[in-house]
Amino acid sequence: MLRRKMTKNWQDGAERNRLIADANRKANWGRWGPYLSERQWGTVREDYSPDGSAWDYFPHDHARSRVYRWGEDGLLGITDRQCRLCFGLALWNEEDPILKERLFGLTGSEGNHGEDVKELYYYLDATPTNSYLKGLYKYPQAEYPYEELVRVNKERGLHEMEYEVEDTGVFDENRYWDVTTEYAKYGPNDICIRVTVKNRGPDRKTLHVLPQLWLRNTWSWGEDLEAGSAKGSIKRTKDDVIQINQETLGEFEFYFEDSQSDNVKGPELMFTDNETNFDAVFGSESPNKYTKDAFHRFVVNGEKGAVNPECEGTKAAGRYVVELDGGESYVIRMRLVDPTDKHSFKGKFNPSKFSQECKDLFHRAAKEADDFYHSRLHSLSECHTLIERQALAGLLWSKQFYNYNVKTWMEGDKGQPQPPSERLDGRNRDWFHLYNRDIISMPDKWEYPWYATWDLAFHMVPMCVIDPDFAKNQLVLFLREWYMHPNGALPAYEWAFDDVNPPVHAWACWRVYKMTAPKESRDLKFLEKTFHKLMLNFTWWVNRKDPSGNHVFSGGFLGLDNIGLFDRSNPIEGVGDLVQADGTSWMAFFSVTMLDIALELASFNDVYEDIASKFFEHFVEISHAINCFDGSGLWDDEDNFYYDHLCREDGTSQVLRVRSMVGLIPLYAVLTLDDDLLQRLPNFKKRFDWFLKHTPDLPSQIQTVCKFDPNDKKRHCRHLLSIPSQSKLRAILQRLFDEEEFLSPYGIRSLSKVYDEHPYETKIGDQTVSVKYTPAESNTTMFGGNSNWRGPIWFPVNYLIIEALDRYHFFYGDDLKVEVPTGSGTMMTLKEAAGVICARLAKLFELNVEGRRPCNGPSPVYSGDEDKDLVLFYEYFHPETGRGVGASHQTGWTSLIARCLSRYAKQVEDEKAKEKKAHHHHHLGKKKKDVVEERAHPPKGENGTNKKGKGTKITITV
Repeated sequence: MLRRKMTKNWQDGAERNRLIADANRKANWGRWGPYLSERQWGTVREDYSPDGSAWDYFPHDHARSRVYRWGEDGLLGITDRQCRLCFGLALWNEEDPILKERLFGLTGSEGNHGEDVKELYYYLDATPTNSYLKGLYKYPQAEYPYEELVRVNKERGLHEMEYEVEDTGVFDENRYWDVTTEYAKYGPNDICIRVTVKNRGPDRKTLHVLPQLWLRNTWSWGEDLEAGSAKGSIKRTKDDVIQINQETLGEFEFYFEDSQSDNVKGPELMFTDNETNFDAVFGSESPNKYTKDAFHRFVVNGEKGAVNPECEGTKAAGRYVVELDGGESYVIRMRLVDPTDKHSFKGKFNPSKFSQECKDLFHRAAKEADDFYHSRLHSLSECHTLIERQALAGLLWSKQFYNYNVKTWMEGDKGQPQPPSERLDGRNRDWFHLYNRDIISMPDKWEYPWYATWDLAFHMVPMCVIDPDFAKNQLVLFLREWYMHPNGALPAYEWAFDDVNPPVHAWACWRVYKMTAPKESRDLKFLEKTFHKLMLNFTWWVNRKDPSGNHVFSGGFLGLDNIGLFDRSNPIEGVGDLVQADGTSWMAFFSVTMLDIALELASFNDVYEDIASKFFEHFVEISHAINCFDGSGLWDDEDNFYYDHLCREDGTSQVLRVRSMVGLIPLYAVLTLDDDLLQRLPNFKKRFDWFLKHTPDLPSQIQTVCKFDPNDKKRHCRHLLSIPSQSKLRAILQRLFDEEEFLSPYGIRSLSKVYDEHPYETKIGDQTVSVKYTPAESNTTMFGGNSNWRGPIWFPVNYLIIEALDRYHFFYGDDLKVEVPTGSGTMMTLKEAAGVICARLAKLFELNVEGRRPCNGPSPVYSGDEDKDLVLFYEYFHPETGRGVGASHQTGWTSLIARCLSRYAKQVEDEKAKEKKAHHHHHLGKKKKDVVEERAHPPKGENGTNKKGKGTKITITV
């Protein structure tokens, strides 16, 4: 078992030193990274259509020939933090109709469950400074089934499984290439690149590998861009070195290693420009002779005139033609370097020594990565360490350069035609202030190559364990004036910045603050900076999402997409106002989090005591409303659950009796205040005591437990702020841990399983609406159909349940136990119950008795020993089988598994320590008892009985 590592205490090491140097701006270690998007086509940023049809305006078929305005994409590539110079792979198997330069997937209208990437690729390793990166792409040896994937998925309906690339048979008999790409940094601007291709199939095959460099086109728009507006150059020198010059990046050199085998030809250098091929895309004459798709035309179509014979341009590649027998591998090595950087390797490039130098560098980089994670991870086993490490690798690989200036996008560039006027009344029209040009943590760089604010909050909780500065900077960034709306709203995502997501940003700031340093040395400046902007966001919520002023909140779908009987962002007209149990509970959670932060700040500055009182009052009012609104509040005494209500104009209401995650979210808002804290904050205590005395209903919202301490002979009290009372909490947990309702073999379901055989149906107005338990892909088109909250397991809400149970346990301790699973007869503390959820979530990624990981589903690709340790971190999961569903690389919030495994390991270790201590005391007690028995008892006869024939049997159950 690995020794426990405290996340708050750092050990010295190479990666830690790089992080410090980067944070102190002494060495720019974070300048280069995996910031290259995996899909720039089909995004809102590149959409200049009058009707907002982003998928159709810039489709995949245009991507190889058409220049992007706002970014770039590539295959397992890297770029600098302003996306000026990019590196990525291009591949051709001599069968495909196009050069493979980027990942392929279906658009929102092509997939039977929305957009979906149809490729096999994996993030295997990464460090926070990108000093070491490792990724794997599996490329078929047969023709890639582009047309078949589109056609079959279009033919399939909502109730059918998606047609995946493995289903086409192109990976049968391992007839594919493993293409492993690694990056290792000698210095901040000195990067060694290693591409290993392996023929996994049985037959001898040929693969064309084209590592390529290109400059993002910043010169065609007539704008003065911060990344530079002058056209740069990439050209060949006399000694076959590639020389790069870019206005704001400076000069770099790139080296290709010559072929080291008779079976490999190359590199054949080729050059072109990153310019649009107007003839291919629009059917009109191109103003530029050499265009973006030149390498495709040269390699696949054999157009010799497609590339620039002068060996210069803004895009370059070196082609290697690799011919290998089944099972053979070949390594291609390259180097990108700024020779003027003082941290770069000194000395002229020596081809004869490069192979060994590269090998030594990668050995060192991989070892330093191992050392770093050994000091940061806290796992029970090597199996869990592998899961944690790949989860965090995916989180780091999912950083992306995101560039979007809404004003320029709306009005158009000076050097381009005027965009359609309809856009001024279309998407994001109220966000003219938004100016994004940053490295941002993405949910999934193919399916969601744009930020989602509530996703990002969850990303930063595991991120802060390995890169606390990046985590804090990301949370601060989204509160800056060029992100946050002047009215206090946070931008949701580029498809609709106005959409409302759960207010979890404060929680993330608070958790990152506490997790990144010991109590005595926490970053108070970070906490104070975020708190002030969070108050603006809180005020926006209160003013905009509580239309009646009754402290019950709406908000629309609130990130839970299709969980309701209807689209909660567009309720059925004329049936009343929707009062949401989750919207109200999220605001209670927001309130207690802000209260917690204010109390922390008040410990250093008493000015914050009054603000703490404000958030205390907000919580009390919201908690009272959800429990008492409209008589009994949103709580249902018959079902013992919280439900949404439809409130009609005539004063009546309709209860929407769907047991879903909506009714579990009230668990989140929980906080313990103890007298020791209150005594240190006299102004807040005075207000708190006044509320206790003068608010008749307050005792139902605040539970107080007092105990007499014989040591100081004083009475000590603790106060629990929570939405459910203890009786309601027990009732909710009875359903939560019922395996026929929410508790599945792999975590907590988002909808009760009772609706599998008995769907819920009701009439709202003139419409009959229903909900059925749907454990995998969605069977509706609501929110595009690629997301489903009617049954599957989702990590963010599971994680918040785990944290809430821990906070309840902090108050109740061993005095409150629940049956887990319900009906089993096994009683557990809430801390132990939280551990059960962690353990079940871990089973998604662990090898089962069949040697397979449930998250990877039934795909035959993972059946062999060589691939069984590849882990995919999906968007959500089938609660009965564990199969991953939705976006396949959502190592944004699904990377929370790393925190779950760490918490579970700590709990197991604590329990073992407790057992060991108990055993030790039992052993000591037994010795004393034996002495007493020896003196008091008569001599024993046979079989352990005394001579009177009586015996004692002791059974100890652990």
